[in-house]
Amino acid sequence: MPIVNADIDSTAVIRFPDLVNIYGCRIGAETSVGPFVEIQQDAEIGARCKIQSHAFICSGVAIEDGVFVGHGVMFVNDRYPRAVNDDGVPERAGEWKLEKTRVCRGATLGSNATIMCGVTVGAGALVGAGAVVTKDVPPDCVAVGVPAQIIAENCAERRRQSRGQDC
Repeated sequence: MPIVNADIDSTAVIRFPDLVNIYGCRIGAETSVGPFVEIQQDAEIGARCKIQSHAFICSGVAIEDGVFVGHGVMFVNDRYPRAVNDDGVPERAGEWKLEKTRVCRGATLGSNATIMCGVTVGAGALVGAGAVVTKDVPPDCVAVGVPAQIIAENCAERRRQSRGQDC
């Protein structure tokens, strides 16, 4: 699995470079990338992020600074994926609509969460393990379930008050 044409800051750490598939993307300073991660062309990863093993970050995804991406997190960038077009010919680049996704500063994406295309996960938000995010998650909120629902707000303030304990 290669690292090809990627703009990776010299302080970023790719834990097992032979066990990733990273191409045409940007990875910021002090970001850590675990094994069996794929980061596709035109994806952007900010500084001081932690990308755990088996995550899939596709084209059109922008992850801001300080984001935690848990094991097996999947991003989707096509709302209507198809193998072939109406004529039965395999779809090619440009025959589908890429929808961009943003994960804002300091957010946490729990293991095996799926982040659908076209959504924004707000700053400091927490997406629970296994959640399927189909709409925006506001800043400092907790979203869990399938589909993900907001179960707590103002999580950052609660964390500060409890000195790091869960919301």
